[in-house]
Amino acid sequence: MTKMTGGDMVVRALEDEGVAFAFGIPGTHNIELYDSLARSTKVRPILVTDEQSASFMADGVARSSGQLAVVNVVPGAGLTHALSGIAEACLDGIPMLVLACGIRRDTAKAFQLHDVDQLTMARPATKAQFQAGRGSEIYEMVRRACQIARSAPAGPVIVEVPAEHYLFRHDAELRAPQEPPPLQGPHQKEVDRAWTMLEASRRPLLYLGLGAADAGANLMALAERLNAPVATTFEGKGLFNERHPLWLWCGFGASAPPFVQKIAASCDLTLAIGCRFSEVGTGSYGLEPPGKLIHVDIDPSVLGRNYSADLAVVSDAARFVAEMLPLLKPRAVDEELRQEIRSGQEEVWKGWAAPVTSESVYPPSLMKALQAAVGEDAIYTTDSGNGTFLAMECLRLQHPRSFLAPIDYSCMGYAVPAALGAALACPHRPVVSLAGDGAFLMTGLELLTASQLHLPVMVLVLRDGELAQIAQFQQIALGRKSCSELPDYDLTGICRGVGVEYLSLARNVDVEETLGKGLAVTRSGNPVVVEVAIDYSEKTYFTRGVVRTNLGRLPWPDRFRYVLRALGRRLT
Repeated sequence: MTKMTGGDMVVRALEDEGVAFAFGIPGTHNIELYDSLARSTKVRPILVTDEQSASFMADGVARSSGQLAVVNVVPGAGLTHALSGIAEACLDGIPMLVLACGIRRDTAKAFQLHDVDQLTMARPATKAQFQAGRGSEIYEMVRRACQIARSAPAGPVIVEVPAEHYLFRHDAELRAPQEPPPLQGPHQKEVDRAWTMLEASRRPLLYLGLGAADAGANLMALAERLNAPVATTFEGKGLFNERHPLWLWCGFGASAPPFVQKIAASCDLTLAIGCRFSEVGTGSYGLEPPGKLIHVDIDPSVLGRNYSADLAVVSDAARFVAEMLPLLKPRAVDEELRQEIRSGQEEVWKGWAAPVTSESVYPPSLMKALQAAVGEDAIYTTDSGNGTFLAMECLRLQHPRSFLAPIDYSCMGYAVPAALGAALACPHRPVVSLAGDGAFLMTGLELLTASQLHLPVMVLVLRDGELAQIAQFQQIALGRKSCSELPDYDLTGICRGVGVEYLSLARNVDVEETLGKGLAVTRSGNPVVVEVAIDYSEKTYFTRGVVRTNLGRLPWPDRFRYVLRALGRRLT
């Protein structure tokens, strides 16, 4: 039997799983692993400035390309730094392998460097946890972990390899794990009942989440056959062509424009596929599925959890749609519905016309010009807060895996490192990062990595001097802002220090010219930062809807108290 070090077995397992990138920072415990990685021609180790960025980069690889990536961390601090991005992947259903080096288990010594119970810490944020007790089992364990991470519902899996396994050689058991069973499809009786309900409906609503992404072009065929308006979750943005005449919005409740709410209310059945009806996607549960609800998801734990379903189907989305399509009779095109959607979209854009009083950059104008400049194949990464909601409302995406945002964990600092992961995984696609000025302070130094690797990302830092989303909520609900104003910082100095070209965008009239200059930099193979003086005076539909929804849930005495307090503070 062949003898191999633990590091060589890990690398061999990653190669055999088709893993291309391992993000992290080497430490005393895993230098042997990094030596093995240095010899690999298939797995590329990427040095980051902070392990939080490592997990966001691995997330960006997976969301943009569908490929698994590795977070490679030292014991203790490496894992705790990375936990934010691991938890983001866990709540958003993103596959990830967390390769955590462990302290030595062969010395019987206590109080070792970095000694914490890593698997217990990681358990709430991971699908599965493994620790290699014997060096010989590392290869199969790593491959099994990759398999679990990818399997639906996807998520991060952690493997802890004690440091001594990297130091010594072991009998190499290069056995691949057993192939997983095929994804579950719907039972025939569920298909028949869904068909009966859909055929009996006058106008169904399609609500699509990220879990429906693999259904591909069949989603469009399903919508057209049913003549159904289509709403998506935030994570599902782009999986249905948003220039299609049946596309409505991301969401359909109180956080959507009035025309969307009206059309959704006219439906008599909801077919929800690959979604969980989570808090952010529903605008703080500010929607009610119209009519009867058919809920399809591969994860049985989400069915009926927030909204009771008339028909709950545990199934892979692609298989459900593929089996349903041949049964449905094509309906006549509903021109009235399409015209109502078209008129509603036009009215939204008219309402987004830049105000003449705006002395800075108006977000809808910026997003529209940005899309025209970078083309339909671009990938956008956003950060927790206003940037996500603005991009969600203003961008019109035509392809899946184009919108990468921290949704259910909503972790600040995501946009810049996720963009780097996307640029590494998808070098043929333009990548744009929309980072709030507060979130940028958390992981913006990862621009140094972009500079060193010559990653052609355009980072738009949206500067308003506040934690904008929270400041808006405070102003509306409380009548004043508290602890949400940011100290000023010199972005030109930061860019100069990390070797990234800097551009300033302060006025609407300069948007096209400045974006053109930025694209020229990225097309030369280098990153660029555009500092945007953003005008947040107009609140998003999402912000206004969430405030109304939560205020409406309060008992009347508390509603009056909140409103009077806010009004009183504004007057004084």
